[in-house]
Amino acid sequence: MKHPAVDSFKCKNCGWLIVSNGAGSNHRNHCPNCLHSKHVDNRPGDRAAGCGALMEPIGIWARSDGEWAIIHRCTHCGAMSSNRIAADDNPMKLMALALKPFAMDYFDRDRLSSMLETMEDQGNLF
Repeated sequence: MKHPAVDSFKCKNCGWLIVSNGAGSNHRNHCPNCLHSKHVDNRPGDRAAGCGALMEPIGIWARSDGEWAIIHRCTHCGAMSSNRIAADDNPMKLMALALKPFAMDYFDRDRLSSMLETMEDQGNLF
């Protein structure tokens, strides 16, 4: 059974006061400031997880409808979950999370630059 998160609470990671309105849905499942969550569900909305540790935002993915979702990993047990972004999420934190792989050495920057130039020349950048 899904339970709407309507009570205000403080983020366990950054201390931000989190209120339910502004999220764009009835389910507040992460902090709009730092994007961290708390491990409370085994399945979305069931509140059956006994862990209760912080869920760290580790990535972003785009669903088939184009909507973004945050990938969280539990800092205690390693469980992973995906949560829709909320209307009031910090856009700079979302972008930083989405671009995080590009700041690491996973990608050859010269090759990326060349690919972007080719895409731009072909009109396929956006």
